[in-house]
Order: sequence, then structure tokens, then C-alpha cells
Amino acid sequence: MNNQVKIFLSIIGLLILGTIAAVLLQPKSTPAAPGKYEALAQCIKDSGATFYGAFWCPHCQAEEADFQMTRQALAAIGLYTECSTADGTAQTQVCIDKKIQSYPTWVFKDGSTLTGTIPLAQLAQKTGCTVPQ
Repeated sequence: MNNQVKIFLSIIGLLILGTIAAVLLQPKSTPAAPGKYEALAQCIKDSGATFYGAFWCPHCQAEEADFQMTRQALAAIGLYTECSTADGTAQTQVCIDKKIQSYPTWVFKDGSTLTGTIPLAQLAQKTGCTVPQ
């Protein structure tokens, strides 16, 4: 075997070993810490409230930002219900049945509603929850 082939194979071997070492020595990722307002979102959901919105709605996006959670995370705990069809041209049947007319709409256990971007303090007061400091 000539020297060029030996050097080439040595370089390939070192690259493979380096890649394996990098993968094995990479620090393990830790689960993300819960967001500051995740407990508030859970409390509001537990109170019987539901947040109806649409993915394309800027006021809904502002509400999500206030919670510091994505709509997917809010939906995962059962607080958020998507009212828009995937193509954004129609309303889902659940929202038609609930007679949701605008976004965001908050529906509370007592049947009352609030529409628009509602401050967290107002949602907490309405549901008996506490906004973390």
C-alpha cells in the first residue's frame, strides 16, 4: 500500500473517530423548564374556561405571547381550541356549534364570554387564578 493511501485511510479513520467522540461526549439536553405562566394557563383551563382562536389571528398571537406559550402548548393542556380550518378559509364545526363570532373569544364556565386580547390579570380575576410575579 503506498503512503498516499495510508494517509487517506488514516484521515478517514480519524474523522470517523472524531464524529463518534463528538456524539458520545455531547451533553444531554435537559427538558425545558415550564414557562412562567404555564401554571396560570392550567389554572384557567381547570376553572372551565376555553380560549377560541385562529392561527392567522394577530390578537390570538398576542394572547399566546402574553402566556409565553405557543397555541400548540395551550391546546395540549386543553385551554386553546383552533377555530380555523387548515386553509384559513372556514371555521371548524366545534366553533360553529359554540357560535364563536370573533377571535380571540374566551368562554367561561358560567357561560359568559370575553372577546379580544384580554390581559392575564383580568383572566385570572375572572377565573379565580393568580398571576405569578
